[in-house]
Amino acid sequence: MKAFLLLDDGTLFEGKAIGASGSSVGEIVFNTGMTGYQEILTDPSYAGQIVTMTYPLIGNYGINDDDNESRRPWVKGFIVRELCDEPSNWRSKQTLNDYLVEHNIVGLQGIDTRALTRILREKGTMNGVISTDPNFNPDDWKAAIHEYTIVKPVDEVTIKEPIHIEGTGMKVALMDYGTKANIIRSLTERNCDVTIFPATATAEEVLSINPDGIVLSNGPGDPKDCEFQIQVIKQLLGKKPIFGVCLGHQLVARAYGGDTTKLKYGHRGCNHPVKDLKQGRTYITSQNHGYVVVAESLDPSIAEISHINMNDGTVEGIRYLDTPTFTVQFHPEASPGPEDNRYLFDNFIKTMEAHKGGS
Repeated sequence: MKAFLLLDDGTLFEGKAIGASGSSVGEIVFNTGMTGYQEILTDPSYAGQIVTMTYPLIGNYGINDDDNESRRPWVKGFIVRELCDEPSNWRSKQTLNDYLVEHNIVGLQGIDTRALTRILREKGTMNGVISTDPNFNPDDWKAAIHEYTIVKPVDEVTIKEPIHIEGTGMKVALMDYGTKANIIRSLTERNCDVTIFPATATAEEVLSINPDGIVLSNGPGDPKDCEFQIQVIKQLLGKKPIFGVCLGHQLVARAYGGDTTKLKYGHRGCNHPVKDLKQGRTYITSQNHGYVVVAESLDPSIAEISHINMNDGTVEGIRYLDTPTFTVQFHPEASPGPEDNRYLFDNFIKTMEAHKGGS
């Protein structure tokens, strides 16, 4: 079956349908990872977006029961150069195509994903529609594409009620703005007693369990839209050690009076070099974000840049000097090859232990 991709600038691609039939409008983004498509599909940070994989062959190892990052996939659509129909992996339970059909995700293969990626790099992230309609007419979709916006996606992806995972170590409150399962796993592997709170939780509710520390998770959308969460963070700062990841990193910066801005085409992939300025060492990181903290908007007497992106120099980490708070833009829980960014969770444990011993 034919399928079409129409971009907001009028560019039209024609390829072959994969996944479910129908039409889906979303923000078109690209990910440079060679692997990890299941984690990408189930990462809540992609809510409202249509993901293009730049690696040409996707689906090689199928879909398994262990690699989901949340309770379901969140993407609005999926675009690949070539879909593997016969995966080969001992963990595989179903094909990627069957998984897309099961979750009603419209997809497209057989287009020049290099050309699409170049358009997004040169013109910036833009909206578009994937459609399997045999009578597809671009004129019918121009208004819907142009007017599409991702509205309050954090409210969509967060849990509705707190979840407690018992542990024998530090008591951690995890704010779920769209948290990935591996953040939870990274805490429980360190014996943390974890209570996951919905994004709607108040500061009083979080502090009522008397946590040793607070983790602010990743999540989708524009941090400027999360005014409630920013106000909650303002009330939490200085009360307990805080570790922010991705969206959590951006929200802390805004709580401190800093600014955030949208990147031209974002950072999405598992091969982004980031330098830890204190260690003088560069790490390969996994990333998925379209917004970034504006370095010049932060007071250097309070906020110290701890990590920078070696590709474009953007802020990748901040250490706050007046509270036990540090944040990173990338995903330390991910495994883009080695697990060399897990030291940040160890640092968080040490910060909680030090604060608990001195309180």
